Amino acid sequence: DGCDVLAAAVLGFIHRDFSMETGDATFLLQRWGLNTYLYGPKDDLKHRMLWREMYLEEEAVHLKALIQAAHACGLQFIYALSPGQDIIFSNSYDVVLLKRKLRQVAGLGCKAFAILFDDIDHTLCQVDKDVFSSFAHAQVSVANEIFQYLEEPCTFLFCPTEYCNSLCYPCLAKSAYLKTIGEELLPGIGVIWTGTKVISKELTEESIKEVQEVLQRRPLIWDNLHANDYDSKIVFLGPFKGRPIGLGPHLQGLLLNPNCEFEANFIPIHTLGSWFRSIHRMRKHSARSGAPDVISNETATVWKPCEIGEDREQETQVLTQLDSASQELEASHETPGLTDLRLLVGLFYLPYEHGDKAQHLLKEFQWLKANSSCISIAVKKDMTSYHIFSLFLQVDEWRSRALHFKQECDNLLHLHSRIIKSTNRAFLYDLYPYVWDVRNTTLLAKAFVLWLGDLFIPFPLICDVLLLSHSTVGPLLHLSPEYSFILEDDRGLCGYALGVMDVKSFIKNCEATWFPAMREKYPQASYTEVSAHFDRNRLATYPDSLLYHFPSLVHVEVLPDVLDSSVARCLATCLLLALKVNGSQGVFCEMLPTDQLHLEFFTKLGFLEIFRSDAVHHEDIVLGRLL
Repeated sequence: DGCDVLAAAVLGFIHRDFSMETGDATFLLQRWGLNTYLYGPKDDLKHRMLWREMYLEEEAVHLKALIQAAHACGLQFIYALSPGQDIIFSNSYDVVLLKRKLRQVAGLGCKAFAILFDDIDHTLCQVDKDVFSSFAHAQVSVANEIFQYLEEPCTFLFCPTEYCNSLCYPCLAKSAYLKTIGEELLPGIGVIWTGTKVISKELTEESIKEVQEVLQRRPLIWDNLHANDYDSKIVFLGPFKGRPIGLGPHLQGLLLNPNCEFEANFIPIHTLGSWFRSIHRMRKHSARSGAPDVISNETATVWKPCEIGEDREQETQVLTQLDSASQELEASHETPGLTDLRLLVGLFYLPYEHGDKAQHLLKEFQWLKANSSCISIAVKKDMTSYHIFSLFLQVDEWRSRALHFKQECDNLLHLHSRIIKSTNRAFLYDLYPYVWDVRNTTLLAKAFVLWLGDLFIPFPLICDVLLLSHSTVGPLLHLSPEYSFILEDDRGLCGYALGVMDVKSFIKNCEATWFPAMREKYPQASYTEVSAHFDRNRLATYPDSLLYHFPSLVHVEVLPDVLDSSVARCLATCLLLALKVNGSQGVFCEMLPTDQLHLEFFTKLGFLEIFRSDAVHHEDIVLGRLL
């Protein structure tokens, strides 16, 4: 069993600068007690897409340097090849090319190999169907032949096409494919497994034992917990967790597929090293049989083993060790310190879990959004003093939490400004796209909460100000607040962009709630006449042919003394996007044919004239636009 030396390994990074990062990566793996580096970057086309092609002399020199750097640090270097996309298993020439490629890499000093058949079509071409009874038999045939051709190296790995529970057909226990792999694959070949899913939140002893039984060998875990190569907008800075150290005796090893960005992997690799050393110590002090033989660097930095349930403490310890000068940096208010790093990790934690700070921010944002209507409730004459007091308490709580949320958003924006001043430029370049996304999202969230606070000034107050300017403003604000964008300057309210998703439903709501309430609140004849005019003559005359193609209504007004025309365009664009993402297929607006300012404005936004004069009420014309 002397070949079982692979444990807690790390996959190859996608290098920006090969010469710069090779030494860094191998040194860090050695420093943290890991023992293996698997090479399989997607930017090496000759690893997968062009697997048949030999490395050119210059490429071979770089690959040899990486192999030598790994060996110099006491790391096992595994070269992985992925021929599965287009190999013809029964074609002896393809098999010869596969042997030739691996022989070239072996000549560069590599002694460990992996052949990967992941993420490929399950079906065989007709030529292979005439030779092999199944897809599994074809793969096993080639893998066994290559393994023997390389003189049965101590580490030779095989990644099956069904490499996790969710990909097994019909299930793990009944998979004919995996049954063949377990029975026919030579015992010296290790089988790669990712867990219950491609990205597994947790790995349990029970699930690993089931895999071990089917494969007839201990699996080697290819752990995608921190992998981000499938989505360029995410990165995972949290600790290695959800894998109890009791898994050790049931595994041949574990490979961590890290973030593509080198600088993002400090905590993932550090906590992986702690997990590995914990298994090693458990094995040394246990008489259990069947535990895997592992290699560990006892001279590496030693710190508290990662016991189950101690991941948060591990994270804190890692962050504490990041930089001895972190407190000085933090005090300088110029570059990121320990508090900033904790905040950053919390924002980009793990695939299935946000960090504490991110969870708190999301919870507060959702609460503010869900409870924002409380500050729009007007005090009525028939309210008791208890109800009035209760209402004021609700409003006070909302505004207090909104202010605190704004302050926390400001802290996130401050994080961005400090990170861009970081003296570690590699760290900045790797993580800046994600920090920039956080900055923009934070600005939107902050603006939205401020907008809620400004928008939900009691509606009668807003409506009293705007009602005389246009009779549609009041009901639009009240019945369609989610599509109401209010513009303010240092003098106060100066514009708005209001919309309705479904005009037909809006008309019914006006008749049922808005106009009765307004007639009761404003019994003056002038308001009654205005509302009745809007109710009966305006809403009722939109033809079905218009609403079929343009179900949504928009209305944009900005005071004449707002000289920046881009402000009105931004308001209208926000409104149109809000309607579009929520399912609207078209919008329309109304104006007088003599209103050249609005005609020009909406025409530039892509609106075209649909109806005029006698087709609709009064002298208005209707402009429409498909979304």
